[in-house]
Amino acid sequence: MSYNVTLIPGDGIGPEVAFAMKKCIDATGVKINWDEQPSGESAIKEFGTPLPEQTLASVRKNKVAIKGPIATPVGKGFRSVNVQLRQALDLFACVRPAKYFEGAKSIVKNIDLVIVRENTEDLYAGIEFDLKSKEALHLIKEINALSSRKINDDAAISIKPISVSASRRIIKYAFDYAVTHNRRKVTAVHKANIMKFSDGLFLRIAREVAEEYKGKIEFEDVIVDNMCMQLVQRANFFDVLVLPNLYGDIVSDLCAGLIGGLGIAPGANIGDSIALFEPVHGSAPKYAGKNKVNPTATILSGVLMLEHIKEKEAAQRLEAAVRAVIKAGKFVTYDLKPDRNDSSSVGTSEMADAICKELRS
Repeated sequence: MSYNVTLIPGDGIGPEVAFAMKKCIDATGVKINWDEQPSGESAIKEFGTPLPEQTLASVRKNKVAIKGPIATPVGKGFRSVNVQLRQALDLFACVRPAKYFEGAKSIVKNIDLVIVRENTEDLYAGIEFDLKSKEALHLIKEINALSSRKINDDAAISIKPISVSASRRIIKYAFDYAVTHNRRKVTAVHKANIMKFSDGLFLRIAREVAEEYKGKIEFEDVIVDNMCMQLVQRANFFDVLVLPNLYGDIVSDLCAGLIGGLGIAPGANIGDSIALFEPVHGSAPKYAGKNKVNPTATILSGVLMLEHIKEKEAAQRLEAAVRAVIKAGKFVTYDLKPDRNDSSSVGTSEMADAICKELRS
């Protein structure tokens, strides 16, 4: 059996880590028909947009996609292509496992967490109004008339929508994930003590959904700042975390730090009929073309993709090969060495070759 998968190489180091992943997936023996599509800064030059319609059309047709990191300009320029993809394809669940790999610079040993992040709303919804714009000034006037708390007229505004429907969908996904993957507990993370209506709604829905799984999955809720502290102190106490969009982004990076860095942090974006897989890290343009960066996060995203298409045996073999190479510590990139200046470190493609060799052994 063969599978059609959209491959979006991305920007910066994206093509290098994406093709390292492709090499490892092909080495499992699973037959993938790769449909390579453009995105990001390189796509702007040819198509005038960072997300061409043909790329979206390919993902919609194939139902499965995997991508390298795509650059997002800070404070200016085009909006995040990652966010556009999630919203355009209704990829409402962002799943980011954080697992311990022996040989990585993990702060916590034997950590095995899964972050389930709502992907479509919250402050990442992209509803923003610039400083002194007509829309911002109008909103400020209306809000000041409705609220005792006043907004200065020199403010830019971002809107934070949290809905019943999106909250219920992501929280049910987290509980169903826990059931399917034999997990014991779901923790809802929020700031409902301060944002009593938006985060308060998220917490209320979490408690309602938890009742449906009573006796099957344990439930608790934790305030987000307290959660960050507890993750550093006792990460092994937690199992599946479900969070609104912004908190999910921040906490997943924190968890990546606990396991040794973004270089080994994979991710999946799941919708009702489409799934897109990607590393958590960014495009690191200063390393582009240097065959230097760690491809593990993208390869492990490929593991998640194999699991999604029901090639579980191949997924297990590939993850085991990654684990073996990292544990041995010989054919790994500089960030996985005890000393980052170790001259024996290898490049992106050489580490991928070592994983492929382990697969075949």
